[in-house]
Amino acid sequence: MSREGKWRLTTSVLRATGAAAVIGSAVWGAWEVTRALQENPQKMPASAKSVAVKSLELKTDGVLGNEWLARTLALSKNTSLMEIDLQALRIRLMAGGQVKTASLTKSFPDTLKAQVSERSPVARVMADLRGQQTALLVAQDGVVFDGVGYEDALLSALPWLDGVKLTRSNDRYRPVEHMGVVAELLARARLDAEHLYKTWQVVSLARLESDGELNVRTKGGTTVVFGANGDFFQQLAKLDYQWEIFSTMPTPPAKIDLSLGREVSVAFQPASASPVNTTPAAAAKAPALNFFPNSQPKSKL
Repeated sequence: MSREGKWRLTTSVLRATGAAAVIGSAVWGAWEVTRALQENPQKMPASAKSVAVKSLELKTDGVLGNEWLARTLALSKNTSLMEIDLQALRIRLMAGGQVKTASLTKSFPDTLKAQVSERSPVARVMADLRGQQTALLVAQDGVVFDGVGYEDALLSALPWLDGVKLTRSNDRYRPVEHMGVVAELLARARLDAEHLYKTWQVVSLARLESDGELNVRTKGGTTVVFGANGDFFQQLAKLDYQWEIFSTMPTPPAKIDLSLGREVSVAFQPASASPVNTTPAAAAKAPALNFFPNSQPKSKL
């Protein structure tokens, strides 16, 4: 390469390096200014402090969206980030019960960021709310909430709860007791026996405390009794075997009791007043529980 060529190459490299340094310095300077303002907004010029919130950003592990965020926060049109009480807004986001945890961050000059973790519904329950029958959702930890953003197909697949008493504290329902064991049974059924789970319509807790039983009512009218202290996987395996045997019969069993350890009691509804036929041993007639979604005790406002 000639001397002039080398000079042109060196000059070109120096110009490129200088441009990169200028751009890098500008970016670094902007980042430093933004960081300083985030750490100490009091240093922000007065004109910038009055800039209204223009953007809301939501990150979630569930189904909620920005429309829900804007509706729930309910910020006035001219509210600036400097005026916002983050703790108060955090409480507002969690008030409905669907949000389990929430955090809010101010991103100056005009963006409010929210990150939430949502509860997932495992069952439905009917409540008498101001004289109106209202369907609510119940999470694994027993929290009762309205539910926003869920598809109808998902909700219609959830079983109803029966034999529970809803009580209110302030503006919220108290968590449903013993939902942990119910959620465990439902999760195991969905995972290991989905074809059986799809037939379940109602789960009753009416005999849980007294007899340690969970009673499941299927869409076909069969009552399945699970021992709450037993192995749900083994009980579901027994139910799957029994279900295959009786699926070809014109009339399904009235009751299948899986809570008896190694034995399984199967009762058939008699056609007349004759005694109930049982297999393999004598079993009492299924208890007359009220397996309808609106039958549990309700609280009125």
